[in-house]
Amino acid sequence: MLHVRRILTAAIAAAVSVAAPNPTYAQAPTPPPPVWTGSIGAGVAVTSGNSDTSNVNLSFKATRDPKTKTIFSTEGLYIRGTGNGELTADNALLGAKIQRALSDRAYFFTQIQYLRDSFKSIDYFVAPTFGFGYKVVDNEKAKLSTDVALGPSWEKNPGLDVRTKMAVVFGQKASYALSKTATLTQGFAGAVVADDWADGLYTFQVGVAASLTNRTQIKFEVVDTFKNKPPTPDIKKNDVSTLVSFIYKF
Repeated sequence: MLHVRRILTAAIAAAVSVAAPNPTYAQAPTPPPPVWTGSIGAGVAVTSGNSDTSNVNLSFKATRDPKTKTIFSTEGLYIRGTGNGELTADNALLGAKIQRALSDRAYFFTQIQYLRDSFKSIDYFVAPTFGFGYKVVDNEKAKLSTDVALGPSWEKNPGLDVRTKMAVVFGQKASYALSKTATLTQGFAGAVVADDWADGLYTFQVGVAASLTNRTQIKFEVVDTFKNKPPTPDIKKNDVSTLVSFIYKF
C-alpha cells in the first residue's frame, strides 16, 4: 500500500510540473510605449520640357507624451519651388504646443506659431497664444479636435514697420484610418486680428498617407494659404501647394 501511495504521489507531482507554466517559455512583458514619437519627411518634384520646374518640401513632427496630463508637440513644413529659373514658392510653417489635460477630452494649452511667405510679402508672422481645446472624437479609427486661443501677434512685411496686434487663433485637426495601411488627414488654422476680423491669415491642409513598411509612408498633401488683406493690392490672396513626400516615422 505504501508502494502504491508513493507511485501516485510521484505521478501527481509529474502532472503538476508539466501543467505549470515554465518561466523559461513565458512571454516577455510588453515594453512601455515610447515617450517620444514623430516623423520626418522630404519630397522632390522635377519637370522638364515646355517648362523646367523643381519643388522641394521638408517636414517634421514630434510629440513627447510621458502618459501624464502634459503633452508637448511640435511640427514644421518648408516649401521651396522654382520655375524656368525663377523662384515660385518660398514659405515655412513652424509650431510648438504644450497642452495640459483637464479631462479625458478637454485640455488647456499654450502654443507659438510662426509663418514666413515671401510671395505674400510676409517676412515673418509670430503669434504666442493661450487657449482651450476639446477632442470631439478620439479613438483608434478616427480623431477630431478643435481649439481656440488668444494672444499677441507680430507681422513684418518688406519695407513696413512691424505690426503688433492681439490675435484670435483657432484651429481644427482630424484623421481617419481608411484601412490598416492608409490614413486621411486634414487640418485648418486661422489667425484674425482681434479688432478687425476681416484681417485674417488661414492655412488648410488635406492629405492621404499610405504605409510602405512599419516605419515608412508615402504621402500626398495639398496646402492652401490664404490672407484676406495682403500688404499690397498686387499680391494674390491665395496660394496652393501640392506635395508628395516620403515619410519616416520614429
